[in-house]
Amino acid sequence: MSRKSIQRDAILQVIKNTTSHPGVDWIYDEVRKEIPNISLGTVYRNLRLLAQAGEIRELDIPGSAKRFDGDTSNHRHLICEKCGRIFDLYEAVDPKIEARIFQKTGFKVKRQYLKLIGLCSDCQKQEEQLKTYIYDNSLIKGGEK
Repeated sequence: MSRKSIQRDAILQVIKNTTSHPGVDWIYDEVRKEIPNISLGTVYRNLRLLAQAGEIRELDIPGSAKRFDGDTSNHRHLICEKCGRIFDLYEAVDPKIEARIFQKTGFKVKRQYLKLIGLCSDCQKQEEQLKTYIYDNSLIKGGEK
């Protein structure tokens, strides 16, 4: 990575101090509290440099803008397809998978990035409440004639 900068340090601290896996706009708004005249282009450029240097992770989420993670430790992500929240999962994946992949394909795995997509517990509850509401109202409306 090129020389150290005040802007890059501020961007890195904003990302490292949250667990929300923020997008560029949120990062930009937060950094502007410290450096009001920073440009969006500077934020984008520094995010790219920080990701290339391995100081942050860039998360590609299907159907969503890029998100960023300040935790570069070995962990997975649970992504809610309804609300878009991202949760960290510190569970080991089958340790023998890399050996099986190498044995079957000759491909040597150096690192894994696993994204599990589904519904978070809050969205599951909302879905259940909606189903119950629809069911209960259909009984009322479908009752007597």
